[in-house]
Amino acid sequence: MKRYCFFLLCAASAALMVACSAKCCKTHAEATDPAPDMTADWSAVSKHLNVSFGDIDTRYARSSVPAMERTTAWSGNGWRGERVSAQIVLWSAADIERVRCRFSPFVSDVGRLSADIAQARFVRYVLTDIFEPGCGYRNPEDFPVSLSPDMLDTLECFDLEAKTARPVWLTFDIPADAKPGVYTATLELSARRQKPQKLNITLEVLPQTLPAPKDWEFHLDLWQHPSAVARIHNVGHWSEAHWRLLESEMKPLAGAGQKVITATLNKEPWNNQCYDAYECMIVWTKNADGTWTYDYSIFDRWVELMMRLGVTRMINCYSMLPWNNELRYYDAASEAYIDVSLTPGSQEFAEIWTPFLTDFRRHLTEKGWLGITNIAMDERLPHEMDAAIALLNDVAPEFGISLADNQRSYMRYPFIRDVCVQFHVTFDPEFLAFRRQNGLVSTFYVCCANRFPNVFTFSDPAEGAYIAWHAIAAGLDGFLRWAYNSWVENPVIDSRFRTWPAGDTFIVYPNGRSSIRFERLREGIQDAEKIRILRHRLTETGALDKLAELNDAVEKFNIPRIPPVPPAEMLHQGKKVLEELSRYGNL
Repeated sequence: MKRYCFFLLCAASAALMVACSAKCCKTHAEATDPAPDMTADWSAVSKHLNVSFGDIDTRYARSSVPAMERTTAWSGNGWRGERVSAQIVLWSAADIERVRCRFSPFVSDVGRLSADIAQARFVRYVLTDIFEPGCGYRNPEDFPVSLSPDMLDTLECFDLEAKTARPVWLTFDIPADAKPGVYTATLELSARRQKPQKLNITLEVLPQTLPAPKDWEFHLDLWQHPSAVARIHNVGHWSEAHWRLLESEMKPLAGAGQKVITATLNKEPWNNQCYDAYECMIVWTKNADGTWTYDYSIFDRWVELMMRLGVTRMINCYSMLPWNNELRYYDAASEAYIDVSLTPGSQEFAEIWTPFLTDFRRHLTEKGWLGITNIAMDERLPHEMDAAIALLNDVAPEFGISLADNQRSYMRYPFIRDVCVQFHVTFDPEFLAFRRQNGLVSTFYVCCANRFPNVFTFSDPAEGAYIAWHAIAAGLDGFLRWAYNSWVENPVIDSRFRTWPAGDTFIVYPNGRSSIRFERLREGIQDAEKIRILRHRLTETGALDKLAELNDAVEKFNIPRIPPVPPAEMLHQGKKVLEELSRYGNL
């Protein structure tokens, strides 16, 4: 009887474990590979789970047998407070069910770090295309399509399909209070009917410390799109469910050191160029007596949410110059919404913007936000900019101004708070020096027109990190990109869009899921912070030869074009110098 009860207990436990495992592994199906590797020979591949460390500069194709020398050991290093990445690859000639990853604690002679500092995320494949012709409408049938490994899924387990490869992205978040030293850990991979395999990890914690992301100096400006969050999750705009989702979706952005809150002044500032139109954050009402009132409740809650996450440096408000020059207001007399088209510089333009700017200044003063708020314009013509700036200077000169400039007109506005130019545009040295001396922000951006460096879903992964190295080399404060989360119809399956190269409109995925592109961009920003800190300390200590060595390594990235050396190789050499200097003396 005891044996029978024990058997029932074991059977019930086993059934529960199987049910839990099946539930954990449940996920969406990826797209069928439209361009499989027809030369792949899986005949000699084991039907067991094959595992090896790869490298973070390679996109491993789903249908190809990974071409690598198999290794079960990895070593890396990082500062305290830094995130370090690695990548492993799984493959098999047979179906493998319920692959799981589990880290051990990190052990050293000087202490112990929790296994929780490590995370393993299965890399998911999305449909992508190619760069040509950059910007402009694209018929999907006119461009070759393929699968690209990009999305980092937070699944607890994964089923590996026969004759496929599956990358797994590893991150190690070194605690800011970790003791310097060499730590070792293991990553155990288990799967149903498979013998567990262990990979060895060696992580050296260097003595330097990165500040918290909110305190990083690098000026990161990835534009946010709240409306895309509402549509993807099928919740009402500005509902309580929407606000909860916005907080979780924006946390990774704050964790990458984002400095700017993207806000809107009126209706769709970009003439609905993306999949989702921007829902209004400020409701304008023209009263029956001709006066105006403005409802800032959504705007305020959005700003407060982002500030609570740690994004506090700037509020960029789009725009006095919307792409179609239209504004929308509620007309109390007719009880209807009215769209008006206004020519910048016209009397009508001044009449409708003057009361708003006056009231908005009052409201921001009461909130304590006026000093960090910019009226933002994106790729507007010089005569339109002149009209907007003239009105601002006349009505509300206390506002800052932000401009993403593709007209090479930045020299006309040396005084504005935030100027961003395209990658290929070189700032005049005297102009840049003036802005630096006056505490003004100067950055660069890339978009659908820039083949390199970029973060399309088909881009070389190293380009994400290269971006921040270029910013520092060019003497710039940071980087702007459209956009953080302007999601296409079904981004977890297909990253393509009707008018731009695949992945142009977003760099993360719904439900707080990161990407290889986003992790590499964050990596480059960490490097930029390390360069800034090392420059300061080497100057303070008089180590001018070491400072020159660092500056020489950084200067190689000051190229406003595709470099002659592969970006991954350039980064490898630059990081080697950073590592060596991080060990130098008592910095």
